[in-house]
This record gives sequence, structure tokens and C-alpha cells, in this order.
Amino acid sequence: MSREILLIGFLFFAVCGVVRAQWEIENSDTTADLRGIDNVGGGVAWASGTSGTVLRTEDGGYLWQACAIPPGAEHLDFRGIQAFDANSAIVMSSGKGDLSRLYKTADGCHMWKLVFTNPDKDGFWDTSIMTDPNIGMLIGDPIPGGRQFRYLFLRLSALVFKTYEAIVGSMSWSRYYHAIYVSLASKSGKTQESIFAASNSSMVFVPYGVLFVTGGKSSALHYSQYFVDSKYFAGPLPPGCHEYCNYANEASLKLASGKTAGGFSLAANYRVLSDNPPIESRVVIAVGGDFKVPDATDGTAAICRPNQEGIFVRYTCEPVQTPPHGYRSAVAYDAAIKTWITVGPNGTDISTDDGKNWRALHPDPALQEAPDADRNWNALSLPFVVGPHGRIGKLNPKALAH
Repeated sequence: MSREILLIGFLFFAVCGVVRAQWEIENSDTTADLRGIDNVGGGVAWASGTSGTVLRTEDGGYLWQACAIPPGAEHLDFRGIQAFDANSAIVMSSGKGDLSRLYKTADGCHMWKLVFTNPDKDGFWDTSIMTDPNIGMLIGDPIPGGRQFRYLFLRLSALVFKTYEAIVGSMSWSRYYHAIYVSLASKSGKTQESIFAASNSSMVFVPYGVLFVTGGKSSALHYSQYFVDSKYFAGPLPPGCHEYCNYANEASLKLASGKTAGGFSLAANYRVLSDNPPIESRVVIAVGGDFKVPDATDGTAAICRPNQEGIFVRYTCEPVQTPPHGYRSAVAYDAAIKTWITVGPNGTDISTDDGKNWRALHPDPALQEAPDADRNWNALSLPFVVGPHGRIGKLNPKALAH
């Protein structure tokens, strides 16, 4: 190939701002709408969706096995799944009141046990994280919490994001710092923000903290930082803390606003049990938009960064320079190649500059990829992505090469 042809190809990519190669579509043998996906590694991944559907693969996606439906779950919508190996997983359903449940399997999804049901009749679970089969956290939409605030001449009642945690060493659950995460509401009790149960990725764990994103009339990054006594934490505890306490705050995301808009997914380039990268290089990306207007690009992504202020860590967020090309329901970070990827109903985008600029990832006819391989996606856990009507894809190894 001549230098001239190579130069033309390079200029084409530079001008068009797109990357070729995409998702390899896989056969799931289901028509359920898939919302949850968790890649364990070693060829093992689990997916979940409507009508009590749970799928599992042990060979990297070549064959997806239909799991037994958990008892009483035939009409449940499994929005999230967390897996630990080929045999163990916990699946979360979303719905009002007792339609929000957690089921657990330890035998490769042949049998399931109901381990927790939403105790709040007006509650709705949105996302859950399990760090192992017995340690985790889940969070739901805000419901009245009995707290009030006065702002100028207005009295604002508080709605509380209901959170629960698994007690270490057992599979029992308890409220997690009741009323720590507050969503302000109008005097009539109407909420100003909520969490979207789009892809089970609106919450992440980070060192000494928890982050989650919201949408609605205003979108925000909520975050908490926990402190323990000096045996585990270097430095004095904040005033009022005795051995252990939790500090919560929030930062504006400035994403699209409205009943169907805001932040939908969150990812970080650092992990809960790692000190790398250093705090000055840590980045959190929030994506979303308005799912009723999937082609609108305004307010679809924001960059948030932690800042150390004494013993406290606070976050500031700002809009990206070049946003993803529409509403996005999930985002993930590939640490090996330092690339972010986000998906939604109308396409896929990637960023190689920590979220500042996003460019479309398009199917490549030369690789015999489906013309719509870039779209109709709900959730991702690299290298897998899932969507409506049993849609599953696996990232082409060449897709992120650059």
C-alpha cells in the first residue's frame, strides 16, 4: 500500500471523526428485553431482562444458556445482575414495592433463592452493586423521609433515596445510613430528582466512597465518603464522628433535564481497592440525556473529578466538549487501552481523552458487521452489550484499536 493511500485513509478518519469496526451480534435465543449484563471473565458472563429472564455463557458468548426462572419471577423485570463465577450470581428486579426483589443462585442458575424484597410499598429499586456474594449495596427512588428544610420563606420537605446494604458474613440486608441521601422536594412533596433503572450502572464504589447519578428537574452526582477510626484511617475524624461515620454531598451535573432526562450511567477510571491512578488523574464520567429524544446531543455527558480538601473529597463536574451523539444509557472504561465507551438506542461512542471528546463507533461492512450493530443497546459490561428483544453483542477486538 502506498504512502498516499495511507495518508488518504488517515485524513478520512481525522475529518470524519469515526472509528470503524463494532459489535459482533450473538444469538441469545430469547425475545426478552435485556437490561442487565455482568462479565465475570474467563469466558463467563451473565445477562438479565424482562419476564424473569436470566442468561449465562461459559464460553465467551458462543452459547448463551437460558437459566431457570426464579420462583414467582415470571413477570418481573430484572434490571441488574451481579455475578461472581460460573455458578454464583445475584439478580435484581425493579418495580413498585414488592416487585423489587433480589434472588441468588449458587448452582449455576438451576435453583434460585429469594433473599430480599423491598419493604417500602412505594419504593422502586434502581441499581445494586455486589463486591462479593455477601457484601453489597442497593439504592432506590426517593420516598418521604420525614425531614424538612427551610429556604428563605419556603418550607421544603425532603425525599430520601432508600439505600440498603448486605450485612457482612450473611445474606441479610439492612438500611444503609437512613436518610443520608436526600432529594429535595416541593412543599407538596413532588420530587425534584430520581434515579433511572436503565442499565444497573448509575452507582459505583470508589475508595472510601459511593457515587450515584440522578435525573429529573435537575441532575446531580451524589457522593458519600465514609470515615473509620485511626486504626484504619490516617488522620482525625470529622467532628461528630465516633469510630465510624459517613459524609454525603452532591455536585450538579448540568445534563439534560426533564421527567425523562438526566444522568443514567456512571463509570470511574479508578477502583475501590486501588490507589491508582493518583487523585489528580482520577475521572468519573456520567452519561445520559433524554431517552424520549434519543437523537438530541445536548446534555448527554459530563466529566466529574475528585478534589482533596483536607480529609474530605469533593467532586466538581463540567459538560464535555464534544458530546456523544445522542442519549446514552451505559458507560464503561477499558483501563488496558485507556478508552471510554458509551452506548444507547441510536449508537455507540468512544473517548480517548478522558471524556472530553466523543466520536462515533460505526459498523464496518468489510467485516460483515450488521448495519445496525452500533445501536439498540441498553447496558454493557465489556466486552458484552445487551439490548431489547434478546439483543446481545460482543465487542470486536479491532473496534477500539487506534
